[in-house]
Amino acid sequence: MLRTAFVLTGIAAFAVVAIPVQWIALKLRLPFRKSLPCVFHRTVLRLIGVRVIVRGVQAKHRPLLIISNHSSYLDISVLGSLIPLIFIAKAEIADWPVFGMLAKLQRSIFVDRTKRHATGEVNKRIAKHLSDGDPVVLFGEGTSNDGNRILPFRSALIGAIRTALDENGNAFVQPISVAYIRYQGVPMGRQFRTLAAWYGDMDMIAHLKRLIREGVVDVVVTFGPARSIDSTIDRKLLARSAEDAVRRMTADALASREPSLFPPVSMPAKTR
Repeated sequence: MLRTAFVLTGIAAFAVVAIPVQWIALKLRLPFRKSLPCVFHRTVLRLIGVRVIVRGVQAKHRPLLIISNHSSYLDISVLGSLIPLIFIAKAEIADWPVFGMLAKLQRSIFVDRTKRHATGEVNKRIAKHLSDGDPVVLFGEGTSNDGNRILPFRSALIGAIRTALDENGNAFVQPISVAYIRYQGVPMGRQFRTLAAWYGDMDMIAHLKRLIREGVVDVVVTFGPARSIDSTIDRKLLARSAEDAVRRMTADALASREPSLFPPVSMPAKTR
């Protein structure tokens, strides 16, 4: 109980300082508006007790769309602690108390998945950030899962990368895997992965309190090779390729194997 109170108090105290500073930075377009969220996420992870193990290399190419699996709200802080990012989030998150405000300060792009006709407009917003040099993270499954498997990736929003092609007609996509593997130094196993995974109708506050109470969690983030694409790319093929790569990297991390990464390759063009 004392640990939970200490951690939540620490996060709240840091947020009280960081939120107005980030708000001003966004209004004035100050350079540190991109890096301050990284500091916030690192602080949150340190207080909760989440240790991030990185495999692979973060791509330096731009424009860059990152496609990841998704099993917990923790994924935001895990990925956000490593590099300045913009996340694509469900529209309802914008209205959540506290979390919605934090997502907005992160410059998240909110998507109403029930309105298919809005996909084109959302893709333009995503493409604008990509063209400005901001890496954008898309959770390919469109929802969170139990952390033991990868759900089929959706292709609708992946089309934004075609709109963001640079002057040479190139852009890059990097698959990333997030896998929660241990707590208190002990392998989680399927039955204990719900300690980190948050999905379905789980209560977020109760889940967070349990996570803090249980102690240290280890998560492996695997960066797959960035892949160059051009205007001929088929978004469904791209989604399938990213899904295969993330599934393979996640399986390796959960089994404590070295990642079986393929060399970077250009994606196959759309068949005519």
